[in-house]
Amino acid sequence: MTDTRDMTEGKILRQVIPLAVPLLLANMGQQLYMIVDGSIVGRGIGAKALASVGASDWCYWLILWSSLSLTHGFSTFVSRFFGRHDYSKMNRVITNGAVLTFVIGGLLTVVGLLVSRPLLELLHTPGDIIDDAVIYIRTMLSGTLIVAAYNFTAAILRALGNGKAPLVAMGIAALVNIGLDLLFVLVFQWGIFGAAIASVLAQFLSFLYCLHRIRRIEIIRITREDWKMDWPLSFRMLAFSIPIAVSFIIVAVSGIILQSTVNKLGSIYVAGFTAPNKLYGILEATSLALGQAFATFLSQNYGAGKFDRVKEGTRKGVLLALLMALAVTALIVPFIRPLLSCFIDASEKDAAAIMAVAWKYMFIMTVSIVLVYPIHIYRGALQSVGNSIWPMISGFAESLARALMGTAAVVLVSTEAIFYAEPVSWLFALLFVIVPYYLVRRKVLVSG
Repeated sequence: MTDTRDMTEGKILRQVIPLAVPLLLANMGQQLYMIVDGSIVGRGIGAKALASVGASDWCYWLILWSSLSLTHGFSTFVSRFFGRHDYSKMNRVITNGAVLTFVIGGLLTVVGLLVSRPLLELLHTPGDIIDDAVIYIRTMLSGTLIVAAYNFTAAILRALGNGKAPLVAMGIAALVNIGLDLLFVLVFQWGIFGAAIASVLAQFLSFLYCLHRIRRIEIIRITREDWKMDWPLSFRMLAFSIPIAVSFIIVAVSGIILQSTVNKLGSIYVAGFTAPNKLYGILEATSLALGQAFATFLSQNYGAGKFDRVKEGTRKGVLLALLMALAVTALIVPFIRPLLSCFIDASEKDAAAIMAVAWKYMFIMTVSIVLVYPIHIYRGALQSVGNSIWPMISGFAESLARALMGTAAVVLVSTEAIFYAEPVSWLFALLFVIVPYYLVRRKVLVSG
């Protein structure tokens, strides 16, 4: 079957690694072009422009993660029915998911555009950067439907075991985005708007490529009958996916609360936190890729009733995740300062102060990244067996920890607490997926 991979047979790592590597490269490619985007803004326009992008990041992620998590939830059903070889039901999932993605994406666009400026004002965004921040986030939010469509089509391909097509799509987007960034920002002098519209156009090309690859898959044969909404199926998909979305939404809300505290500290802190947040995407790219690959593997095998492979796959996934986290930390730590220099022009006013904040924040996150990697494996394992409630609770725990560190701890302890908000939140998120996984496994993953 073209562009698919049945992962219910064969050695586990030999099935997962060929999917994980393209996903890793795709995720890193996406993060790299976001880094280049930030670098062009920071060095081509200035530190205040970089701060404007950073001030709107969590607000944009609130919308983006809502879309991403829902489409990921829908794709879990694609993996299950693919594992069962029930292609008729799989096609019905794809059409229902497409309609739901379009409707939800449209609603997110309208809501995002309406609340963007009031939300930035509520977050105490510094007056010298708020106008640019509004321009950036509204331009990005205008492309929400495009991003949702890309996420959905890429999720379908991953659910069928194809990691190469999303990799190629991201490669196309990266090259186009960088080229348009240079053209719009440095040549046309469009400033913040140019950087944002370049990202939207790049995502549109990614969607078109993924759609093209889906149309080539033999087992996906959509008929007019498939486009009639199967409401019981749609409600099942939503009932499973909404808790996943809620977990991401509350994480983003806690990030917004943290961003509000950073904003109160002034533009130096905003710029100092923006560069590490851009680089953090590279650190997390491997964990996300590994989590996505194992989630596909686990969902297919759970759908096929191969529970022993689900348990063994989870164990190997966690071990591999820990090893990769240690390797990433060892590779990144020596190069933190040179990496941050890509965003911060040393000749600019306050550059030294911004660099000091950025280096400390980046170092603490890098050495704590080992907490993040297992989270994605355990969340994927829980979701693969149909449990999306505990991942949602894990998101609540993560958010509560981040919010408390970003508010109460800063007031009661010191400003230093804000540097440790992310590691503490990761620890809480991890605890609330490890224990539930083993409890759920005893009840659900029982071989007949």
